[in-house]
This record gives sequence, C-alpha cells and structure tokens, in this order.
Amino acid sequence: MNQQRPAHAVRQIKCQLVQFRKSDPAAVAAAKAGFSPATAYRLEKDPRLPSQKKVPRGSRRPDPLEDVWDREVVPMLKAAPGLRPIGVFEELRRRHPELSPGVRRTLERRIRNWRALHGPEQEVIFRQEHPPGRMGLSDFCDMRDLGVSVAGVPLDHRLYHFRLPFSGFESAHVVLGGESFVALAEGLQNALWTLGGAPQQHRSDSLSAAFRNLDDDAKEDMTRRYEALCAHYGMTPTRNNKGVSHENGSIESAHGHIKRALEDELALRGSRDFDDLVAWRKFIDELVGRRNARNATRIDLERVELKVLPPRKTSDFEEARVSVTSSSAFTLRKVFYTVPSRLIGHKLLVRLYDNRLEVFQGSTHLFDLPRGRPGPNGKHGHVVDYRHVIHSLRRKPMALLNLVYRDQLFPRRAYQKAFDALLAEAGEKAACKTMVGLLALAHERACEAELAVAIEEELDSGHLPNLAALTERFAPKDAAPPNIIVALPELAVYDALASYEGAAA
Repeated sequence: MNQQRPAHAVRQIKCQLVQFRKSDPAAVAAAKAGFSPATAYRLEKDPRLPSQKKVPRGSRRPDPLEDVWDREVVPMLKAAPGLRPIGVFEELRRRHPELSPGVRRTLERRIRNWRALHGPEQEVIFRQEHPPGRMGLSDFCDMRDLGVSVAGVPLDHRLYHFRLPFSGFESAHVVLGGESFVALAEGLQNALWTLGGAPQQHRSDSLSAAFRNLDDDAKEDMTRRYEALCAHYGMTPTRNNKGVSHENGSIESAHGHIKRALEDELALRGSRDFDDLVAWRKFIDELVGRRNARNATRIDLERVELKVLPPRKTSDFEEARVSVTSSSAFTLRKVFYTVPSRLIGHKLLVRLYDNRLEVFQGSTHLFDLPRGRPGPNGKHGHVVDYRHVIHSLRRKPMALLNLVYRDQLFPRRAYQKAFDALLAEAGEKAACKTMVGLLALAHERACEAELAVAIEEELDSGHLPNLAALTERFAPKDAAPPNIIVALPELAVYDALASYEGAAA
C-alpha cells in the first residue's frame, strides 16, 4: 500500500531531482529521485507542494463587528484594560439595539485574540521548589458554607490551616472568632508540637484582617508579638504581599482540597449536626490524620530537617484588666460577662483565648468563662450565668421583666418557653416570681437539665409550671439514719493486753 510521504521527505527528494536534472533528462532524473516522469514535469512547471496551493478559506458571512470593532470596541479595551467582554457586549447592545445577541461569542473570541496581541503584560507566577524543613505556611479558611451546626445551632467559624509544602503535613484548628493573633498563636503552636519540630521560616497573611481598624501603636504591638512568637521557635517570620494570595499558593490551594474532603465526609456521614464542638473538632482531626498518613514517608524525611522545639510553649493569649461593676459583671471587647457578686468592685486580670477567658485576681486563678462575640452591626454580646445573680434576683424578682440580658439568662430553651407562657397567662408579677423560683431551684438542687425536661412536659401537656410541685419533686429525699451498733469489749481484755506488753518488755 502506498503511503503519503511527509512534507520534509518530499522536499529532500525534490532537491535530489534538481541535482539529477542538471545532467539527465527529466524521465531519468525522476527515476533516480523516485518520482514518476509526470510528477517531474509537474514540479518543473510549479515547485510548490499541493498543501501550499490551497486557497485560504475566507469568511462565509459578513463580519457582524466590522462597523464597531475599530471605532468603538478597541478604544474601550485600551481605555479600560480590565473591562470584561460581557461589559463590552452590553454597552454595544445599548448603543446599537439592532446588534444580534448571537454575536456575543464572536465578540469574546475577538477580544481574547486582541488581548493576546495588544493587551497589557500580566503578572507571572514563578513556580518554586521547597526544600524540606525550610518553609511552613499558615492561613485561615471560612467554613460557614459547609453548613455545620452544633446542637442544632449553625456554627459560624473558621479553620486555622498550617501546612509544610515539601511533605504536605497539615494541621487544622477550629477558630470561633476572627483572624486574630490569639487564634494564629494557638493554632500554630498546636501544629508545631504535633509535628515535633519547627521549620526555618513561617509565612502567613493571617494578620491582615487583624490589623484592620487598629491604630499604629496597636499594629506595631501585634507585629512585635508575632515576631516574638516566631523567635521563640527559631523561625524567620515572613508575610506575603497583601491581596496577593498566590504568594501563599501552597496553602491556598490546600484550602480547597480540605474543604472538599470535609464536604465529602459530611455527605457520607449523612448529617451536618454535631452534639458539641468537641465532636466537630474530633471529626476534623480524624480527617487530617488520614491525610497525613498518606504522606507519612515524606513527613518523616522532613522531620529530620526541622528545628528542635523549645522546652515549652509560649503564650497564646492576650491579657486585659477589667473592673467588676455593680451589675456583677465586666465588659470586654464589646461583650458583657457576669461574675460572682463577691467580686463587685475588684479589678481582675483576664487572659483571652480563642474560645475561653481565664479570670485571675492577682496571681490566683478564679474560674474560666466561655468567650463571647459581639453581635451583628457592632451590638454588644452577652455571656451570662444565672448562678452569679440568682441570689439577688430572689430578693428583686421583678428585675427580671426588663433585664437587658434576660434572654441570655435562661440556661436552656425550656426556661425561655416557660417564661413566655407565664407572661401570657399569669401576668408579669406572677411570671417573674415563678421564673426566678425555677432558676433558684435549678441552682440550689443542681438539677438544671432534669428541671428543663419536667418544664417541657408540663408545657406540652398544656399546663403552666407549678413551682411548688416542682420544688417538692426535686427536694432532697429523706433518708433514715443508719442503725449503728457498737459492741464494747470486756474489761478483762485490757488487763490481759497490759500484762502481755509488760512481759514483752
């Protein structure tokens, strides 16, 4: 079977034909070159290949942009280099209503080709090699779009994400607040101690959001604290340019991978609701652990190049001093916190972590409080424990009616429902007195959860909570004292014992 010769082979044979033709007739030269005589005569008349004789295909229809391209489109592209093709198309349709909507794709292709020839220079991304042990990367990732909830309440949170680009080691930590230094310090230190070493450099743009709305002194203080954190582990702190996410690309792309993996795991789980925050943290830790197990070999190679960790962690909290007001509370970062009333008038030292507050008087640790967050539009948040104020409410139950933090005072939904039902049917005075009595009962008998169940049962049956009956129900059970019988030995036993000790001496 004859096979078509490639173009370069045809050119070589044509050159041979030209050489043979200098001394031989056309038929002889064609035979020596491997051509037929007819082909030799044809090439002498026209040396072009058949592919070179094809007439370029022209347009089959008139150019719909002929009247507007040079006069209108090109000036728009030059004046606004970032203008989207759809914006150009809509402007042309506004100016020329007779223009067919079908020219949109033609316009987009024409703009793309024009920009390839005449457009501005674009930023070049330089791919980097990452030696083992050199670089660690941190960033935060918004997790609200996963739709995770805790005990039925949607969880507004972020994920602190640490990664080593060489081995792919990852660490993830749930952050309830914003992108703060405290969250960065806690997440980074947890990652390093899990890894068992520290890289030479740490890169992050995580403080960009934290710097917002801060004065120069606060920004400088935060920068010093970040540098001190890195110095504690012997790392050189670096930050990529603000708004240039591809400079942190080795972790920016990993954000998408871990979020898609969590999306898959949640879909397989069949539910996005978790009993508590600890369960959600454990769910993430298990996923990250499986991902690290796949890279175990490279992680072991990189661990050899990491720096040795210091003997202990450094601080991953912020400190503030507050004064307890006559409301038995203090306000910090636009959040109102109640404390035991015996602390009214005292100044306290508070350590702020991402998820809790540690409260000290001098150097004595008093207790921990869950950390609250301001509400939307800058509204103050409230972290209220009814146990701190219930003794005063018992003396002034009507204070409950218009209490600023009344809704936050109720520890469970059942108590809120009970108060609403009491207000609707029993009146304000009776409702406040009964509700304060129920809260006092929950505190004094340590039966908050059981009492909430009993209140729910009463409301579901169409009855208001009966304080007297519930007090009787949860009263301590009477117990008969045990009958203890003490048998006294005979006095002769003591005489025998004394005589035995004398003989031994």
